[in-house]
Amino acid sequence: MLRSHGRFDYSPIVARPQGCWPGGSRLAVYIALNLEQYAFGEGLVEDLVPGIPAPDVLNNSWREYGNRVGAWRLHTMFEQLALPVTLLINTELYDVAPQLITAFRARGDEIASHGRTNSEHQAALPEAEERALIEQVTETIARHEGRPPAGWLSPWIAETERTPDLLHEAGYRYVLDWCMDDQPVWLRTRTGGLLAVPYPQELNDSAAIIGRQVGAAEFADMIVDQFEEMLRQSQEQPQALVMGIALHAMIAGQPFRLRHLRRALQHIATRHTQCWLTTAGAIAEQSAHAMGGPESAAAR
Repeated sequence: MLRSHGRFDYSPIVARPQGCWPGGSRLAVYIALNLEQYAFGEGLVEDLVPGIPAPDVLNNSWREYGNRVGAWRLHTMFEQLALPVTLLINTELYDVAPQLITAFRARGDEIASHGRTNSEHQAALPEAEERALIEQVTETIARHEGRPPAGWLSPWIAETERTPDLLHEAGYRYVLDWCMDDQPVWLRTRTGGLLAVPYPQELNDSAAIIGRQVGAAEFADMIVDQFEEMLRQSQEQPQALVMGIALHAMIAGQPFRLRHLRRALQHIATRHTQCWLTTAGAIAEQSAHAMGGPESAAAR
C-alpha cells in the first residue's frame, strides 16, 4: 500500500446524501480575501518580478500596494455589490495596518487566521514551536476581535503532519488548506474532527495570474464560468456544493484587474437568489450541523 495521510477516506461525490444550503440553494459561494504582511528584505516572498536581489524595493512596494490601496478598492467594491467576505489575515497587520482590519470588521465580515506573516511557513516547525505559533496567532485575533477565529489557512498552505491535530486542539472548527473537494469534508485528527472547507487553488488570483500568467479578463471569465457550471451541477445533482474565490489585495486590487473582477462579481451578485452568498465560517457551521457532528471523523 502507498503511504497515506489517513485524514479522510475516498468518497465519490455522486454517491453522497442529498443536501441544500439555507434558502434551498445547492450552491454556496464565498470570497476569501488574503491580507498579507511581509518582512522587508528577508523571509519568504511572493514576487511580481522574481530574481531581484535584496533590498528588493520593486517587489516589496508591489506587495505593500495591496494593503495601502488595493484592499481599500476591494472593500469599496464589496460594499457596492453587498458581498460578504472571509478575511484571511496575517496577524502582523494588527500592528502595521489596523485601520484596514477595522474597515472590514465594520462590515461584519468574518475574520479568519492566515498565520502571523507570509514571510514564514510552519512546515518545518517542531510540534512545540508550531503549537506556540498557532496559540500566538489565535490569541492575537481573539484579543482584537473579542472571540477566537473559527478558521485557518496556513501561510503558503504549508503544513506539518500535525497541523490539523494542533488546529483542532486550539479550538479551530475548520481549515482551508485541504483543497480536494467541492463539499466540506471531515478530517480525522487525534482528538476529533476538523472540517476542511473547499478553498480554490485554480480560482485563485495568485496561482492563476502570478503563477500561470492568466490575464485579468480571462481570470474574470474563469470566475463566471466556474459559477455558471457549478450552478448547473448543483441543479443536476442533489449534493450541496461550495464555490470559493481566492483573492489577494496586491493582485486583484490593481485597477485594471479590479475592473474585470467587478464584472465577474457583479454577475454573481445579480444571481443571488440562485445561490447562497456567504462566508467560509458560515459554510463550516452549517455543514457541521447538517453532517451530524465530527464523531465519524475521530482519530482511528
